[in-house]
Amino acid sequence: MQLPHAALNAPDVGVAAFPARLADDVRTVLAYVPDSCLAPVQPFEVEVEGEPLAIPSRIYNDEPELGSERSLTGTQRLIVQCLYSRHSDGRIRQRRLEQMVSSSEPWVVPYVVQLAGEYVLEILEAIGRGLPGLAVPGSVQRRLYGEFISRNGAFFARTERPW
Repeated sequence: MQLPHAALNAPDVGVAAFPARLADDVRTVLAYVPDSCLAPVQPFEVEVEGEPLAIPSRIYNDEPELGSERSLTGTQRLIVQCLYSRHSDGRIRQRRLEQMVSSSEPWVVPYVVQLAGEYVLEILEAIGRGLPGLAVPGSVQRRLYGEFISRNGAFFARTERPW
């Protein structure tokens, strides 16, 4: 279901997809993201480090011009990767995932977990390559993803179900 009249860069839509401490960075990114005729699809809600996030299920914005991301900070580029990992085009989702999956930022985790639930072989392979520590007991990646899953059991159960 699409949110009526709620563009990605509407005040509460894009900013709600990230922790509040990143609001200024998110606004900078949203000013740089091309507008779309279609609103983002209904968000899924998760908790990251005790803070609720509402992440769009899908976005339809065209990608920014090639090379234009160089003017953004590292955090802002990571926000772009996360947003476009929710794109309606699976190739864009995969490409953006490959650029963000190895991040140790807790707010990146729900974007990766949601993609794992889409059961697309190429995306699952990219997650496996980007998170080799997931299978290693005590690794940073295992702790990071384990913490997220333990705090978001209902979300994980929905994500884990094939349909």
